[in-house]
Amino acid sequence: MPAGGDAAPRTRAPAGEPTSRRAPLTGPKRGGVRKGAGTPEPGLEASASARETALAIASIGMEKKAVGIEILDVASKVDYAELLVIMTGRSDRHVYAIATGLEQAMSERHSPPTSVEGLTAATWVLLDFGDVVVHVFQEDTRRLYDIEGLWIDVSRIPVPDEEAARAAAETSTED
Repeated sequence: MPAGGDAAPRTRAPAGEPTSRRAPLTGPKRGGVRKGAGTPEPGLEASASARETALAIASIGMEKKAVGIEILDVASKVDYAELLVIMTGRSDRHVYAIATGLEQAMSERHSPPTSVEGLTAATWVLLDFGDVVVHVFQEDTRRLYDIEGLWIDVSRIPVPDEEAARAAAETSTED
């Protein structure tokens, strides 16, 4: 009997018999595999459909008076998205209005978000559209987390100014 305890001593299993070993610790199991999941390829660029979605989201954000809209191409860096769209609202109500406006408008285009987080507090709302992830911040929160600074080495997709976006939207509705 081991000193200081009443447990039986450990013994080795006889040769040829399997030993009972614990499985190694693994990360959490998640449901399903995301479209496009895997290790990103260096030099990979966002797909045309992701670019179209991101530009539509930027246009909707401009309609809701969002400011500081940026589109970051992270396709070669991460496997959870191809593009990040970042925009800012002036207050919690404005952030809420932008986020719900994006959700509604994209749902009408048959592309609803798969997930929406942070809508209750509305200081930082995240909308996941699959290949495009949208961050809607209040000004102070955007400065604090500095997402653009974290992704300084990725390319940016130019966001058309308001007049060009409005003209493009009018042209597409006339067809």
